Amino acid sequence: MAPETRGAFQEMRDSFDTPRLPAPPAWRGSGPAANGVAWAQAAFYVPGGIWPILSLRSFEAVTGPKVDGWLVKTVGGLLAVAGAAIGSAAAKRRVTPEIALLGAGCAATLAAIDIVYVAKRRIPPVYLFDAAAEIALVAAWMASHRDTEAQR
Repeated sequence: MAPETRGAFQEMRDSFDTPRLPAPPAWRGSGPAANGVAWAQAAFYVPGGIWPILSLRSFEAVTGPKVDGWLVKTVGGLLAVAGAAIGSAAAKRRVTPEIALLGAGCAATLAAIDIVYVAKRRIPPVYLFDAAAEIALVAAWMASHRDTEAQR
């Protein structure tokens, strides 16, 4: 840009009354508790999500027969991706509140589904073991949040 054009543009831009928002607080990295929960969930979700994709037959041998294999594989893929995202955040020590929400939200959703559909006899009771693991993850995320808040 020519200097005179740049100057006119700068004047025009400066004439707008733009609100100045305060800078967000600096991210101090995730605490050891949140990182530990994130690593544990990633270690649980990635292989567990990939398993039905690689071998639906062995997955069904443990969890019971499924009507829609494509749906089992879809959920598995979504869990593997969520686990990979959570694990990536842990590796970078960037377990933000949004990552914690993803982890706790996935775990709470899966626990609720497991419990409701075992009670309805739609899925076998073996899913209650998964529900217990998911509830433990939710509790761990809650505890790590308390630890993070106590440090601030």
